[in-house]
Order: sequence, then structure tokens, then C-alpha cells
Amino acid sequence: MHKEFFSAVAIALTFIAFLPYIRSILQNETKPHVFSWMIWGSTTFVVFLAQLADKGGAGAWPIGVSGIVTIYIAALAYMKKSDITITRTDWMFFLLAMTALPLWYLTADPLWAVVILTAVDVLGFGPTFRKAYFHPYEEQLKLYVIIATRNLIAILALEHYSQTTVLFPAALAAACLLFILMVVYRRRILTA
Repeated sequence: MHKEFFSAVAIALTFIAFLPYIRSILQNETKPHVFSWMIWGSTTFVVFLAQLADKGGAGAWPIGVSGIVTIYIAALAYMKKSDITITRTDWMFFLLAMTALPLWYLTADPLWAVVILTAVDVLGFGPTFRKAYFHPYEEQLKLYVIIATRNLIAILALEHYSQTTVLFPAALAAACLLFILMVVYRRRILTA
């Protein structure tokens, strides 16, 4: 029963994190990078499927919900033309991410799927890191704090602990924390 509780808390945190972010996109206050969100949405949903295959149970549910919401944010970013500045580096991250997806199919192993897709998702942070480095006030740090917390709670909700079920949420929590530290640092540098 406590696994379902942690899962429900993690799902609630997903909505608590994303609803203000979505609202800020609609109000043109936040300009997410469409490539990052496309990568994150597709990989997150596939990791959800891999976690289910490895008996992640209720702990996989927040990842599935997050995948759906993230795909919606990618579509919203595209429709709002939030950040349509695409550099060669962004294309490199995107192409690396997309070439990694067929590797999972060839391995037919949930662990390799999660390893590859976790790498893809972390690569998906590349364009957002680049953008936030130069424009640190265009991102809402609260989103990343909540997502890092959500991922840690999702780990608590897992019904089966393995590299397959834990790697993705742990790596994303760490990536969010690094992103937060970089943005805080850049904001201090720019205001000094």
C-alpha cells in the first residue's frame, strides 16, 4: 500500500511541477527548448514501458505520466515557437538521442533500454543547458527542484529495485540538480 502512496505523491508532484510551467509557456514567460522536450518526452515514455517490463509496478506510473505531460510540453513549445533557435550543437544532441533509440530495439533487454534511454535523456538536457547558460532567467528552477524530488519519491514507489527500474529516475534527479546549480551560478555571475 505504501508503494501506491509514494506513486500518488510522485504523480501529484508531476502535476504541481508542470502546471505552472505550462501556464508560464502559455503566457510567454518561459521559452522551453523544443528539442530537449521532444527527446525527454519520447525517452521517458519508453523508459516507463521498460520499467513495467521489469516489474517496476506503481513506481513506473509517475514516469509514464511524466512522459505524456512532457510530450505535451514539447508540442506546446513547438506551437508557441518558444525557442526555435536550433544550433549545430542542438542537432548533434538530437541526432545522438535519436540514433540511440534503435539500439534499444536491437538489444531487446529492459536494462539496455533504460541505459540507452537514460543516456539519451541526459543528452536531451544539452540544448536546455546551452540555452539556460546564456539565458538563465528563461527557466523556472522550481520545476527542476520538484522534478528531482518527484524522481526520488518515484524510486521509493518502485515495487522491484534493479538497475533497470532505478537508473532513469536517479540519473534525472542528478541531472536536474546539476542544472539547478548551473543556473543559480549563472544568475549570480550575471547580476554581479
